Parts: sequence; structure tokens; C-alpha cells
Amino acid sequence: MIQTYLHKLGKNIKDIRKSKKLSQEKLAELVGKSRNYVGMIEKGETNIPTITLLEIAKALNVHPKIFFDFK
Repeated sequence: MIQTYLHKLGKNIKDIRKSKKLSQEKLAELVGKSRNYVGMIEKGETNIPTITLLEIAKALNVHPKIFFDFK
């Protein structure tokens, strides 16, 4: 069940990143992480720390709660 939420969270981050026309590389640069790590987040392969989630929200200029819209 937790894994399902990680996948949904990652997909939401990916969709928002793409809507902002940012590459994984650029997002990774903005948050000080590797492109591989951003890819793992977007695939739901890692449990993302809250601080990283907040950094991604800031880089994407969105409120972090949007990542949790699992409709």
C-alpha cells in the first residue's frame, strides 16, 4: 500500500515537472540532487525525505500539497 502512494507521489512530481517544461537534470540541479535520484523519486522507488519534497515544491513553484492529490 505504501509503495502505491510512493508511485502516485512520484507520478505527480513528474507530471508537474513536465508541465513546467523542466528536464530531470534541471530539477536535480535546482534541488542539489542527482538526476538518478530524481528519477527514482518519480518512479516511486525511494521514500523521499520531507525536506527534499519541500525543495522540489519550491523548485517547481507549487505548494507541496499538490503532490498528494491522489485522485
